[in-house]
Amino acid sequence: MSTNLFDLTGRIALVTGASRGIGEAIARLLAEQGAHVIVSSRKLEDCETVAASIRAAGGSAEPLACHVGRMEDIAATFAHIREQHGRLDILINNAAANPYFGHILDTDLAAYDKTVEVNIRGYFFMSVEAGKLMKSQGRGAIVNVASVNALQPGDMQGIYSISKAAVAHMTKAFAKECGPLGIRVNALLPGFTKTKFASALFENPQIYERLINEIPLHRHGEPREMAGTVLYLVSDAASYTNGECIVVDGGLTI
Repeated sequence: MSTNLFDLTGRIALVTGASRGIGEAIARLLAEQGAHVIVSSRKLEDCETVAASIRAAGGSAEPLACHVGRMEDIAATFAHIREQHGRLDILINNAAANPYFGHILDTDLAAYDKTVEVNIRGYFFMSVEAGKLMKSQGRGAIVNVASVNALQPGDMQGIYSISKAAVAHMTKAFAKECGPLGIRVNALLPGFTKTKFASALFENPQIYERLINEIPLHRHGEPREMAGTVLYLVSDAASYTNGECIVVDGGLTI
């Protein structure tokens, strides 16, 4: 008898920033493996578009609007999950902000605040609320989508890179304290991936060519190529994987 270590049947998964890009790819793959996926982002209609597509393909999904930079939205999200499902098995912190692309000395307070509110405070308190639910279950898996910028600051992406370095360390802090509760916490560090979020890099020919030349595979990544690592991290195949930050970048950071 074979065992499918990647089977997520019966599990409830919340994916933030799931209306496009890497988040959407993750939501679709988790649903393909049997999870009921709560597709979340700021705009409900965008979430419903993805959720409806998942359902049309035979999966189970529902839309849920949540701006993770707003504490009241986080509270409402977990109130909904407790009322409708009574549990949460998987949290994917993927929603992120990168409002400023330019020299670090020109970073203004608004850009700083928005980046920190979403990428650090949002990830932190989403993890806290998810962890409380998972603690009562005695198990759960959280994956934070960070960036290779956590390891090597990106050009003209100062505060964003700093926030992603914080996410990497946050992952380890939660893993250390929540591991004894049966909650595994890991991170995905994507490299140069084609998403609307990264459009500033793709639209600058000089930056694009330089990055491609630095990547041993000589190409950018696609969102679907990030989703497989997340599936591993939330599945039983990774039952002894905790506190890891897995880089998926085509070799960029070698």
